[in-house]
Amino acid sequence: MQNKGLVKLFALLFGLVSIYQLSFTFKANQIESNAQEIAINKIADTEEGYRALRSIEEANYLESIATDTVFNIGIAKFTYNEVKQKAMNLGLDLKGGINVILQVSVKDILKGLANNTKDPVFNQALDNAAKIQKNSQNTYLEDFFVAFDAIKGDTKLASPDIFYTKALDGEIDGSMSDDEVKGIIETKIDESIVSAFEVLRKRIDEFGVTSPNIQRLGTSGRILVELPGVKDVERATGLLQSTAQLEFWDTYKGEQFFPFLVQANDVLKDIVKVDEAPEKAESQDEENAEDSQIDALLGEAETDSTTVATVNPLFDLIKGQGYQGGPVIARFELKDKETVFNYLSLPQVRALLPAEQRYAKFAFGKPDKDSELIDLYALVGNRDNIPQLSGAVVTDARNQFGPTGKSEVSMQMNAKGAKVWEEMTGEAFNQGSNIAIVLDDIVYSAPGVTTGPIAGGSSSISGDFTLNEAIDLANVLRAGKLPASADIIQSEVVGPSLGQEAIDSGTMSFMIALALVLIWMIFYYGKAGGFADLAMILNILLIFGILSGLGAVLTLPGIAGIVLTIGMSVDANVLIFERIREELVKGKGQKEAIQDGFSNALSSILDANITTGLTALILFIFGTGPIKGFATTLLIGIGTSLFTAIFITRLLVDWYVNKGGKLDFSTALTKKLFRNISIEFLKKRKVAYTISGVFILLSLGSLFTNSLDQGVDFVGGRTYQVRFAQDVSASEITSTLSDVFGSADAKTFGDANQLKITTKYKVNETGAEVDEELRKSLYTALVPHLDGVSYEDFISDADTKTVGLMKYYKVSPTIADDIKQASFWAILGSLIVVFLYILMRFKRWQYSLGAVAAVFHDVLIVLGVFSLTYKFMPFSMEIDQAFIAAILTVIGYSLNDTVVVFDRIREFFNEHTSWEFNKVVNVSLSSTLSRTLNTSLTTLVVLLAIFIFGGDSIRGFMFALIVGVIVGTYSSLFIATPIMYDTVNKLEGKKKKD
Repeated sequence: MQNKGLVKLFALLFGLVSIYQLSFTFKANQIESNAQEIAINKIADTEEGYRALRSIEEANYLESIATDTVFNIGIAKFTYNEVKQKAMNLGLDLKGGINVILQVSVKDILKGLANNTKDPVFNQALDNAAKIQKNSQNTYLEDFFVAFDAIKGDTKLASPDIFYTKALDGEIDGSMSDDEVKGIIETKIDESIVSAFEVLRKRIDEFGVTSPNIQRLGTSGRILVELPGVKDVERATGLLQSTAQLEFWDTYKGEQFFPFLVQANDVLKDIVKVDEAPEKAESQDEENAEDSQIDALLGEAETDSTTVATVNPLFDLIKGQGYQGGPVIARFELKDKETVFNYLSLPQVRALLPAEQRYAKFAFGKPDKDSELIDLYALVGNRDNIPQLSGAVVTDARNQFGPTGKSEVSMQMNAKGAKVWEEMTGEAFNQGSNIAIVLDDIVYSAPGVTTGPIAGGSSSISGDFTLNEAIDLANVLRAGKLPASADIIQSEVVGPSLGQEAIDSGTMSFMIALALVLIWMIFYYGKAGGFADLAMILNILLIFGILSGLGAVLTLPGIAGIVLTIGMSVDANVLIFERIREELVKGKGQKEAIQDGFSNALSSILDANITTGLTALILFIFGTGPIKGFATTLLIGIGTSLFTAIFITRLLVDWYVNKGGKLDFSTALTKKLFRNISIEFLKKRKVAYTISGVFILLSLGSLFTNSLDQGVDFVGGRTYQVRFAQDVSASEITSTLSDVFGSADAKTFGDANQLKITTKYKVNETGAEVDEELRKSLYTALVPHLDGVSYEDFISDADTKTVGLMKYYKVSPTIADDIKQASFWAILGSLIVVFLYILMRFKRWQYSLGAVAAVFHDVLIVLGVFSLTYKFMPFSMEIDQAFIAAILTVIGYSLNDTVVVFDRIREFFNEHTSWEFNKVVNVSLSSTLSRTLNTSLTTLVVLLAIFIFGGDSIRGFMFALIVGVIVGTYSSLFIATPIMYDTVNKLEGKKKKD
């Protein structure tokens, strides 16, 4: 081998750099463990909310040492921030936390750009675009333009009633065509999404999450946010979704509206047809008719039947009044909020307001802690429904403790805001009125002004905040408001205890797989196998070092990718050692055989790894989250495997031989294995075709009749992983939950005390309040099986949690459709790329046809196995993104096998020009059989180790790979090569006839 010194230098440098990179991970783990111990010792279990307090204490400790030197390696010193930045990032499934995809509402942005126009064509186009979106792969904006063009008539986008507004004056004028306006609106939408991205990034930075990941997903208005290690999931989701639309309004005095309430109540008596005798309202038919009438009047608003069937529709809902001269009109129960608001919004009711109050804006306050009552305010509105002062003037916000010791938020305004604020507070002081501080249409406080006008732009918000609420509100105001609402359309929540279990199971599977492979290599190849093992250990060190150096995120599928790389990296050493054994059988000397073996194996190694690498690259491009992590480790593993197998193994072998050592590349038990094999594979191809045809027909039949168990990734819905104290019946839980959600499916997931529950109930509703509603309904239904676990403990994120909601996953139908399409293109793209690569390498399309036909064969059979067995297998066999990753890996593996055989056929074809083509093919298959079986068995041993010990969440993924490896090995021998042979023969026969 040339340049041995250079190889040694690179190996030494790579190894040292990897150790250097990984040292930061070990140090960061040590520091964070110490922080946890400090928090545990400081905050007792008996304190109320001790988990949140410990989390704050832990964060405070780490923040206090952020700039302190914590790691000294002699030649350099590092602060905690630097150590953490260089440490390996653990993914959601290993550390716990939350992964969400937010959909920024392009509809809201368009409304804002059009100044909330009432133009009927514009608003109809918005509604039509929302309908089109359900079955469309376009962005909302593209569908809006399509919808507008379909109904616009003579209406133009540059109309003064649409986009030719004061805000867009100078960019859009009335003479512009629709196409010209569309380009400007596209730019404005993109700017708004960039603004939303930056606002979210600032909020996350303020939140203090370690190793967050936030990225835009194309031009769809979607933003991916990964927050590993987050303990308070509810707080995090609230932070992400809050639009933070801060407004300051003057308020009316509550007693000014008492006459209005009396009149409104009288009018509502006629509108809401109430039966004077409540006992007569017990007829279900009458109730349904009455509800329908109310729904029609209130715009299909949901109302509580107990609040409707009353003598005084409005008065009977009032549970209290505000103080004299104060801003509160009345107090209502929280459950009646929507009903009251709809009553007051009716045109017949608003018409009762006197002229000076006709623009009054009704708003509810923030419910007091542990109270079901909320206050109703009347804000001094105007024709344009614009507040006197908005939160855009806020330049800084901080949480602080007020005079009563409660948390509040202090704000500082810019010069323009300070001037308006001084005017507002001066007027409120003179009139003895209040100023409402409104955040996202909720009145947080409405303080009076007792000391005269407030100069300088300083103010504060109080509202019975917890410490965390005050911190988050200050962070949000400081970061800025979102330009539009953002809905969570896909989310995954993993509890930290489940993450720790994943680390334990992943580590166990890794160590077992590694031990089995190391032992097998020594058993089969003797001392040479030991050298391959040393190279493999260096390979693993390099993989982890590169992952850490790149700042990549390590996930559970990522660990599976590393373990699979171990199995596949053996392939390169097996190819080399088998070629050396062949050269030794020919009678060559040891040094010459080693040199020729490495040289002759190089082409097959490169071809096999490039085809696998191409499928991994496509998986990396199309995959998200953990699947991207799998692809990342696989790609890195392929590169490091090539380096260690080709150079490091060679270096060790040459060193041993040059010092006089003797290598047989076998042991006494394996020396004669697979020697002098001569199998007529081609004669068996018709039998193979028949067997494969039967399996394909069975698979297709099952796919058409039994279908597949599609996960929420592809159909949308919510999935809950729930663990119980005792074993439970999945069928019993399914029946119970079906009564609650209409339809639900519970399956045993791993042990009999753990279920995976899936429902499509309210699948199209993505709001946080709907998520909370479903969680509460789930808890209520499962209470009999939870042995007294409270709701707080059921949803908590405790590190030691053993019972309750362990994991939550949500996908909206829109993004599910997109995932399905991306998966289709990923598989199709990989097939096309591989077809072209094989065509380029082997110069004949028949090789490409054989390889792709074998891949189709393998994919169909894997799909068929899943379709036939998913109903009775004791683990999840859902078709999701992980399954697509498995399919792409199977494609890569199958091609790996096939390419090695094709490479030997090409070699023999050029060497033995006098041989018949069928002899070339049969001898090639026989000579590579040892490598094929050795690699397949080694890979299967690795996969079985992960399947058994790697955890429930990737068991279906591993099963797909196991089936794929078995089928792929078979197809490379009996499908790919025979199809290539038959097409070559048919073409040659046709040429002879011509």
